[in-house]
Amino acid sequence: MINEDIVNIVRDYVLELLSNKLQNDICFHNVTHTQEVVKAAIEIAGECRFNPKQLEIVMLAAWFHDCGYTTTYTLHEDSSKTIAVDFLNRNNYPKEDIEQVLACIEATRFPKNPTSPEEEVLADADLYHFIKPDYPKYEQQLRKEFKTYLGRTYTDMEWAEINYTLLKSHSYYTDYGKNVLQQFKEVNIERLKTTLTK
Repeated sequence: MINEDIVNIVRDYVLELLSNKLQNDICFHNVTHTQEVVKAAIEIAGECRFNPKQLEIVMLAAWFHDCGYTTTYTLHEDSSKTIAVDFLNRNNYPKEDIEQVLACIEATRFPKNPTSPEEEVLADADLYHFIKPDYPKYEQQLRKEFKTYLGRTYTDMEWAEINYTLLKSHSYYTDYGKNVLQQFKEVNIERLKTTLTK
């Protein structure tokens, strides 16, 4: 059985934290992104036939994975892990399970290097937007964040090239990611390719 209590209090805590502490100009790594990653993690974990404990770990990590953006933009994963460990310790979550949650959060760091099935699921869920029909909306939100927080500006062509290279070089880790998500991602790769060859 999933411990619904811990999942629910983490969800409520994270939603409140992101809603109150996240800067308004963080338009990609926002509440919506976190909710979409949680949903994607549940979908992928289901396809991977995870047991309840594995699903619980992945859901908690999905909720916490971008909390660090409330305190810092670069190296936000470290802040996310600090926030997660503090909260889970306060709620008497088992130490060995906390370690797994932290490992899953770490697996979302770029470049990704997941080493367990749970980490693979969260790594794939974090980049689920690569398959979305409205992918251009996501890439433009990220472009805005990069300009605001990293001082990076790109021409439309440069940005299309970066996205094309990223999607081409990226691989999903789970079998579901490789066999199902990849097919949808190919549509966005082709769209970007068309943009670059105009």
